[in-house]
Amino acid sequence: MGRTEYWYDASAPKPNTLIPACNMLVAREVDGAILLQRRRDTGQWALPGGAMDIGESPSQCAVRECKEETGIDAVAIGLLGVYSPPEHVVAYSDGEIRQAYEVTVIGCPVGGEPTVNDEADGVRWVLPGDLDSYDIHPSMRRQIAHYLEGAYPHVD
Repeated sequence: MGRTEYWYDASAPKPNTLIPACNMLVAREVDGAILLQRRRDTGQWALPGGAMDIGESPSQCAVRECKEETGIDAVAIGLLGVYSPPEHVVAYSDGEIRQAYEVTVIGCPVGGEPTVNDEADGVRWVLPGDLDSYDIHPSMRRQIAHYLEGAYPHVD
């Protein structure tokens, strides 16, 4: 299913859903590298994350999504923030138009190897100094910047 993201764009369609999602910002202690995946649906690099399932907490969702999308096992160690600006709209090809609502958890890697899958065609550790050379959506850049600046927990 295709998707188009709108970021502070007056031409964005009006949302018709709000679904909680959780991301995980995983950083290696040794060099500060951040785990990113390249999304197959947009081609952009992003933090691993996705929709919460009924019966799981935000941290459980973030841990699950990280493993599913990157192959990396991580534990939740903190809260980066809650991100839901009404100006971040995601339109899906099936007609769903979602206002983004993301709880982003900070994680520490404990195992696994970067692995591509049906959602990500690239998974890698990226040093903070190299982030500018990656195509990263502004919503993800904002979350990463908050982490690197120590500006958390953040709440929109």
